[in-house]
Amino acid sequence: MAAPANSSSGTSRRVVTGLGLLVALLLAVFAAPAPLWLGLVVLFLAAAAWEWARLLKFGPVFGHLFVGFTAILGTALAMSQVQFLPQAYLASLGFWLLLVPLWLARAWPLPGRILGWLLGWLLLLPAGLALLYLREQGAGLLLGAIAISAVADSAAYFAGRAFGRHKLAPRISPGKTWEGAIGAGITVSLFALLVGWYYACDSQCLLSLIAASGLLFALSIEGDLFESWCKRVAGVKDSGNLLPGHGGLLDRVDSHLAVLPIAALLWLWLHG
Repeated sequence: MAAPANSSSGTSRRVVTGLGLLVALLLAVFAAPAPLWLGLVVLFLAAAAWEWARLLKFGPVFGHLFVGFTAILGTALAMSQVQFLPQAYLASLGFWLLLVPLWLARAWPLPGRILGWLLGWLLLLPAGLALLYLREQGAGLLLGAIAISAVADSAAYFAGRAFGRHKLAPRISPGKTWEGAIGAGITVSLFALLVGWYYACDSQCLLSLIAASGLLFALSIEGDLFESWCKRVAGVKDSGNLLPGHGGLLDRVDSHLAVLPIAALLWLWLHG
């Protein structure tokens, strides 16, 4: 009897935490003034940096330095309006499209402290800047970019449970299946069609929206797999315990770290 009770309790914590995060996100995106939003983004960067430092075993001194400098650099970049420049996201584009596939294919280990510090900045800072830029362009745009990862993650989970037979990356994340990924891809495409219908897109706009959503969907899978690989190499199940029922912050935002910078870059390219 204990196992079902524990399972039910874990599910309840997961649901409550998830709903709390959703409400907090909506309130912050729609109601927070710009200075408060900047403060929340810097707080997010600091918390994510702390988990990254623990994941790569920086140690207490080096870890605290990494968190502090990440918060300072993130604030300085934002105050300098770097988030409005495409150059802020180009390194992230190269990392996710070129380096991460190679990293996963060759099963590279986690880097040491110095390279790990730089890699942490490459993962976190563009995502933080994208949170600032996309919200400045419109709350709906930011929520749409976040929703792509959330929709893909949920659809992959349910499609994988219902139809999953063939492992997507058994060495990295045994629970993920090709069927789940295909189901997620279809769901994201339907989501893009729904958004296009809501905004009365013409055919060219709709095709662009579906293509962009497809790219961001693929990146969301990459972000998820990369964090899974980092945890596997580090020998941990979760990146932390900040979110009851979910694990750490990085466990919840892994796909968003890949999606948000490229979403910002695409918007800059189309509307810059």
